[in-house]
Amino acid sequence: MINSTATWRSRLIGVRGTQRAWLTDQGSLTQRILARCPRFAVRHVQQQRAAAALDEALLCGLKPACVTTLREVYLYCHDIPVVFAHSVLPTRSLRGGWQGLGKLGSKPLGGALFANPLVQRTPLQFTRLSPRHRLYQRACERLPQRPASLWARRSLFSLGGKHILVTEVFLPGILELS
Repeated sequence: MINSTATWRSRLIGVRGTQRAWLTDQGSLTQRILARCPRFAVRHVQQQRAAAALDEALLCGLKPACVTTLREVYLYCHDIPVVFAHSVLPTRSLRGGWQGLGKLGSKPLGGALFANPLVQRTPLQFTRLSPRHRLYQRACERLPQRPASLWARRSLFSLGGKHILVTEVFLPGILELS
């Protein structure tokens, strides 16, 4: 059985240098990568109606097993995947100002979230994903070699009482963009 839980912390412990800078950056990750990569691409993996993981549902204020839209993409620099992004888009959040977010395809979600000054973001949470975690396994699907672990961060974006949870898993290629 795959372990789908992780201990998320508000402080990042045990990470230094370039990796820490990527994880703790408060701005748009998409914009930061674009500034360092002339051939940036978002490659859509899947978008489906499914239940979020229990910790994700609770963070979004949903009942356990509540069906949401789950979106997964890879952010690429040239042909190297540098970030795996997993987003929970509750059905009630895809109305009003965010009604178009359910149909982004290969467009970056970050562009829509950071473009609106009314969007609020909770403080970042961090975790180190082990090979047993479902997000680690999903993130490694396009990697030639699996690292011992992967760092991830997540935060909740809110607009008019509607929430979207964005989790970003940092792949080894991100360190080449310093």
